[in-house]
Order: sequence, then C-alpha cells, then structure tokens
Amino acid sequence: MRTIDTVYIDGQFVTPHGEELFDLFNPASEEKIGQVRLGDAVDAKAAVAAAKRAFPAYSRTSKAERIGLLRRLHDAVVARSDVLAAAMIEEYGAPQAFVGFSVAHAANLFLDMANTVEAFEFTQTVGGAQVSLQPVGVVAAISPWNSNIGSICSKLATALAAGCTVVIKPSEMSATQTQVLTEALHEAGLPPGVFNIVNGRGDVVGAELSSHPDVAKVTFTGSTAVGRSIMRSGAETMKRVTLELGGKGPNIILPDADVEAAVSTVVAVGFLNSGQACIAGTRVLAPRSRLPEILERLKTAVAALKVGGSADSAVKVGPMVSQKQWDRVQSYIHLGLEEGAELLVGGEGRPAGLERGWFVQPTVFAGVNNDMRIAREEIFGPVLCVIPYDDEEEAIAIANDSPYGLQAYVESADVAHARRVAERLDCGRVTINGAPHAPLAPFGGFKQSGIGREYGRYGLEAHLEVRAVLG
Repeated sequence: MRTIDTVYIDGQFVTPHGEELFDLFNPASEEKIGQVRLGDAVDAKAAVAAAKRAFPAYSRTSKAERIGLLRRLHDAVVARSDVLAAAMIEEYGAPQAFVGFSVAHAANLFLDMANTVEAFEFTQTVGGAQVSLQPVGVVAAISPWNSNIGSICSKLATALAAGCTVVIKPSEMSATQTQVLTEALHEAGLPPGVFNIVNGRGDVVGAELSSHPDVAKVTFTGSTAVGRSIMRSGAETMKRVTLELGGKGPNIILPDADVEAAVSTVVAVGFLNSGQACIAGTRVLAPRSRLPEILERLKTAVAALKVGGSADSAVKVGPMVSQKQWDRVQSYIHLGLEEGAELLVGGEGRPAGLERGWFVQPTVFAGVNNDMRIAREEIFGPVLCVIPYDDEEEAIAIANDSPYGLQAYVESADVAHARRVAERLDCGRVTINGAPHAPLAPFGGFKQSGIGREYGRYGLEAHLEVRAVLG
C-alpha cells in the first residue's frame, strides 16, 4: 500500500499539520490501495501565505516569461504521462480511451494557455484612457475527483497565465493522481510559492480557502450545492468566483437526424467518463414520430456496451469512484422504477459476471416525463432518460425546463437547422452531431450550472482586474 504524507507548499514537499488519514481504494476491485494524510486549516493558511509572498514578483513577469513557464509545465506533464495514466487507472478506473484523452488534454492545457497569452493584449487604449488588465491576486482552485488532473492543470494554467499565484485543493479521493502530477509540476522549476497544493477535505481546507481574506478569487468545479456555499463564504471579502457546477444535459434528436449516427452520439456523450461527467447528455429528447426506431437502436447499443476494469481496452464503462457514489446511482435507478419510468435496458445491481467493484449496469429509462426526479436531478452515473416530444417547440421547451444549463447536444442531418435550435437553448455550450472538443472555446454554465467561463481568453479574463488610467 502507498502512503502519501506530504503536501506541497512554497516549492517544497512538507509534512502537513493535519493528521487525519484518508483511505484510498481501487474502485474496480474495492481494494484499499493506500492512505493520504490530509492537510487542515493551518496548512491552507500556510499555502495562502506562500502564494501571497510570491505574488508581487510573479505578477510583474512578462508575457514571454509566462509563456516559457507554461511550456515547461507542459513538458513536465508529458514526461510523466505513463505514470499519470497508471495512477488514474488504478485510483479511478476509467476506460483506457478516456484515460488517454485525459492525460494528453491535461498536458495540452498549458500549451493552449501559452498560445492564448501570446495573442492577448494586457494593455489597451480605450478612447483617451489607457486600460490595463491586472492579475487579480492569490487564486484558490478547488478541483473534483471525476477530472482530477485535467481540472488541476486547467485552473493552474489559467491562473499562472494571468500572473496570479495559486493554492490548489484537489479531491482527497484522487490523492495518488495528485501526487504524481505534483511531482511532475515540481520538476518544471517554478519559483517557490507560485503554486501550492494541499490535500484536504472540502469542509476544512476548502472552507478555509473560500473565506480567507488574502484569497482574491476562487475557481471551483463540483456540485451546485458546494458552489453556493463557496459564494456565501466569499461574499464577506467580495471574492471573484468562477463556478463550474452541475448539469443535466439535453440531447435533442431532431426528426431529420440519421438515427444510427444520432444514437451512436447519444451513447458516447451519455456514458462519457462512465456517466460521471457534468457535461453528459443524460436527457435524450426523441421525436415521438420516430420513437420506436430510436428506442430499439438505443437498447441494442447500450446492451452491447462492455463494463469492466481498465485492463480491457474494449471496456466503455468503468466503475463508480466509490461505494457512496455506487449507492447514489443505485438509489436513482430504484427511484426511476418507483416514478413509473419504463426500464429499457440495465437496471439495479452490478452487471452480470462482475461480483466486485463499484460497477453499474448502463441503464436507459423510457416513458420519462421532464417532471420526474430522474429527469431533473444530476445522477452522475451511467443512466439516461428518454423523453418524447411532438414538435420542435416542445423539444426546446423541455430542454430549457431545467435548473441547469451547462452543455446540450443537437443531432440533425441539417447543421444549419441544428444551429438555429442551438441558439435557443439556455446553456453555456452546445455540441452538434458529436463535434470534437474545442480547447479554446469558453466553457461554463447558465442558471445553476455556474458563473463565469473557463478556457482560452474568456478563462484568462476571469482572472484579471481592469484598471483605467485617464490623462
């Protein structure tokens, strides 16, 4: 078993003041694989102090210096790609294809932000005023377990590109991945205090960072409930916030869609990251005129999905991250049956042949209406709801009838038509016909899916304050 007993503060791996030990598990086997010693509020304060000391010098670095630093971080992560992938497989259990994407994406985030900085003007002239965009200050970055290394790298790259210093609070459930990543980032040789990483509980370390007077901004990815608490905590000191929160993404299959292609996309985006994704398209809106055909193809496609551990490259759906998450998903499948939805495929319990591991049967409910809890609440597992509609206006109304507005999907043979529908959807991002990820496009949500945007120039601007000098 592995013991992780350090945090990273002021350029060094140090023993935390906190003494609580947190157990780490392999979700595919349920075996305990290690422990992490968690930091506490004392460690969080020390990290903030280090970031505050480093800020004056780092905030004055040039564009060229920041670009060079970001490129060094990219190279450092690439050099540890194999070790990062192995850690992600053991600790998180994601399918191989997702692991490969995640590790490459994490490294490339530094290059994406280096390119963004290169094209960005930090000083502009507006009328008779000189306008300068200044780094906001010390940033607290709180990242989730379902995209640990990608979220850390995204938040770190953006803050550093803006000239901010950073304290990162990753999920304690991802401590092995965090440790490998921290070792890689350390190799890049950044000045002490520019970035700091403290493992710890959200209600301890996260709470301290959210209320600390020397933290100017919090960037958080996670649940809407925690996002609300961060806003409340930060209000006393008027912290700037970027909150990327929950989702219940609609996927509208328009009547003119190629059903085979549409169902393929529905399955890909619905079961993305084993369903543990805020951007998953979990509400499938199907035209009633083509419903039987869609349901038949969807049932066949989902039944064919292979569930299992990451060793098998054919696996498409891995385990839930923890027993708690497995129980949560099971409770929603049971709730769907209680609400009167029709079980098209899947159901309660583990898939056949998998006696251990937190595996869930990929599940699809038909006969769902948008008032059911399984259609309104984020399940965060491999569970889809098919909701029929009669015409396009009803489809758009159903899609928008949600407290969330993060990411939506439209399937159509006519891209221009799909774009017209996309423009009427209340969400931060719309993907048409399974379009690939656009790394510089803004990402974030409407309504209770969050505040602010990440990636590219929009993410960079969210870490800057605007000063106008007249005369």
